[in-house]
Amino acid sequence: MDFLGGNKLPFGTDLEIKPLYAGIAVAVLGGACLLSLGRKSKNDDAPGVLRSFILFFYSSFLKPHQGDSKASQQDALESFYSNQAGAYDATRKILLRGREDMLALVVAQLDAKTQLDVDSGKVNPNKRIWVDVGGGTGYNIESMARHVDVPTYFSRVYLVDFSPSLCEVARKRFERLGWKNVVVVCEDARKFRLEDYENGMSPRTNPIRSPALSYLKQQRPEHGGADLVTMSYSLSMIPDYYSVVDSVTSLLSSGGVFGVVDFYVQNQIDFSFRNYTAGFLDRHVNAWSRLFWRAWFDFDRVGLEPSRRDYLEYKFGTILNLNGRNRTLGYIPYYVWVGCQKKPFATSSLPHEIIERIDAMATESPYLTAVNQGDALSRAIERSAPEIRSKAFITAVQNLSANLPLPSFFYQNHHWRIYYDDQLQKHTQFNDEYIYAFTWEDARVDERILKIGPDDKILAITSAGDNILSYLAQSPARVHAVDLNPTQNHLLELKAAAYTALPYEDFWKIFGDGKHPEFRHLLVTKLSPHLSGRAFQYWLKNTQIFESKSGLGLYDTGGSRHAIRAMRWVSRLFGLRSAVKQMLNTKTLNEQREIWRNKIRPALMSQLVCNLVVAQESFLWSALGVPKNQLAMIENDHANSDIVKGPKPKAKNTRSHAIWHYMVNTLDPVAEETLLSEDNPYYYVCLNGSFSKKCHPHYLDPEVHAKLSRPNALDGLRIHTDEVEEVIARIMPGTLTIAVVMDSMDWFDNGSQAAATQVTKLNRALAMGGRVMLRSSALSPWYIKVFESHGFSAKRSGARLDGACIDRVNMYASCWICTKVENLPPPTPEFERNNSVDMPSLTI
Repeated sequence: MDFLGGNKLPFGTDLEIKPLYAGIAVAVLGGACLLSLGRKSKNDDAPGVLRSFILFFYSSFLKPHQGDSKASQQDALESFYSNQAGAYDATRKILLRGREDMLALVVAQLDAKTQLDVDSGKVNPNKRIWVDVGGGTGYNIESMARHVDVPTYFSRVYLVDFSPSLCEVARKRFERLGWKNVVVVCEDARKFRLEDYENGMSPRTNPIRSPALSYLKQQRPEHGGADLVTMSYSLSMIPDYYSVVDSVTSLLSSGGVFGVVDFYVQNQIDFSFRNYTAGFLDRHVNAWSRLFWRAWFDFDRVGLEPSRRDYLEYKFGTILNLNGRNRTLGYIPYYVWVGCQKKPFATSSLPHEIIERIDAMATESPYLTAVNQGDALSRAIERSAPEIRSKAFITAVQNLSANLPLPSFFYQNHHWRIYYDDQLQKHTQFNDEYIYAFTWEDARVDERILKIGPDDKILAITSAGDNILSYLAQSPARVHAVDLNPTQNHLLELKAAAYTALPYEDFWKIFGDGKHPEFRHLLVTKLSPHLSGRAFQYWLKNTQIFESKSGLGLYDTGGSRHAIRAMRWVSRLFGLRSAVKQMLNTKTLNEQREIWRNKIRPALMSQLVCNLVVAQESFLWSALGVPKNQLAMIENDHANSDIVKGPKPKAKNTRSHAIWHYMVNTLDPVAEETLLSEDNPYYYVCLNGSFSKKCHPHYLDPEVHAKLSRPNALDGLRIHTDEVEEVIARIMPGTLTIAVVMDSMDWFDNGSQAAATQVTKLNRALAMGGRVMLRSSALSPWYIKVFESHGFSAKRSGARLDGACIDRVNMYASCWICTKVENLPPPTPEFERNNSVDMPSLTI
């Protein structure tokens, strides 16, 4: 822990309390000593490991730190650090977790920004300046060598610290390393001026400036020249932390990166209504931990009050947030924060341009580019106020009017993901779990039916994102991916980031094999700059999906895993494991048919399995994603149509009867007509747990990876976390050409007004001749008539009749294309009131 511009105040004099704290410290640090005994220090001037911990314990818990009669901040620091400066690094490795993650994340951001500059044709000066505020002994700067070559990657590195003893250790460190570009500055961070050094003027030759004149006349620039500013466990040790955080705004360049790692405690009540924190995952610290750790660190004058982190997030824009626990030392809470200047892409005085551009991305509205970036653009925004606006735009205006940072989505390197409020119940109901780890829609059939062209603007349900990526591979103008479940969109984001940052070999391991032993490393060092803050938090928390040696990988996760595991359970119960393995290796359909008919089908299609497992409503929903309305459609088809020959089921057996025949009509044609080992990845992954190089979805083709990994290849992607109806209500009328709603219409109540409202909004959003592609569990779903009465003509493009296999999934009874043939009359005032978008004040 580093003191900076702070004052190490004397410990309390209560002799009865000191031994209590000392005893706890011995218990905690004694274990750390034993773990570290026998290790040699790389620094010859540093004391041995055991002596280092003794010095640390004595300096922290026994020695008074009152300083001399001057009672200055620097003197108080020296009183604390002078005896243990050489032992500092050895004693902090266990205590100060997250430093390596912070360094990796900020370097990944710098590299991504450089690559974006190169791709966009901007001149890259290849000159980077790093200021490490509270750098202490220089440990962070040397550790950065794990990620980059510090002497060549940075043109200059400034280590700023107020402790002469720590600065002396740092100077010796860099003399030993031979790094000439590192400058150690022993100074109060509040007074450090980068321009004093970068102008080539030595601080020693600067005239002494009057503080009053400096304050009144020598205003610091709004932005500085540092590409990177870091603070590692120093913010919590600065009494006057507000001024130090403020000073960073004048150090950091307009496109620079700011990284912080530190201790913290916080109650969710403090932050639950903020939309600019990049996510709350694991941020809450329970009451006991808050009380204990604040008391513990307060003894050493380390401040864990939430206001330190809060002020940091208020003054800067948040890119990424990581909330962790030091498991080695009693679950001490710590965080890693990566941010930037509050005004995104601050090339002008106001952030209007980026807000307008993101709004246009979400709504297909025209993007207004004013000749001058000031008042003209403001007036343009005000004139456009009655137009359709995205929720991202509305939230951005609300934040700006309250002088708050924008939501973290605005500070990302890519604007794929559109802002959403992750605290709404409609999102939290999924309990941070996706249902589908892969998409149950045949992309090949979609491609054949839709014939996507370069002018198409598509809206489609995300699911696992496989089909979204297949559409993008056909180079449409835009693809809007929509899903109410945030984690389904996290999965799509991960795939998009992997296209952008990873070679095909790593891409295949993650999504082909479903496992990668280095996933966390890739996530932090390669993928993090291409993910939104919430998606990054989610995947960092769930790295075991890909890294666990005992787990089965990505395709054994999500709600649908229950169906896959049930299939495995049946295969074990009936001794079918060898038969399944044979089926996955067959070379011809005849071989596959024989295995299916004689070995697998009799067990899998048994009425017992259907009645006990598959036909259960809870299993149908949690494992297969079949809601009650869709289940009712299946039952109705099989009870009242000629699909099933023979006697109708008894009332009490309606569900199991319908589900059994639905299974037969689904699986028999698949096993009889598609070769699983080479051309049916949907069932292959269920049986095998992973894809193969022969059998995989279209998005995993090397050619698709080559295409979508090119610069700007995914610029047409927009990811909405909301209901389909909410998204299409905010898209400019007549702009979409294709809407792929999968089986979502099956979820509406039969005859509901909600279905008619959604069809009306689809008509409004689609251009004339635009098409809606849908699949249904029913042969003739009731809502087709709703489409036909609301300006569409409907045509069934596939029907599962007489054992037909309409696609390689064959999970749905029918597939439909509804084409817009007429515009509906303008909506009535009542419709507008019921479906209006509330606009806040546009005063920015």
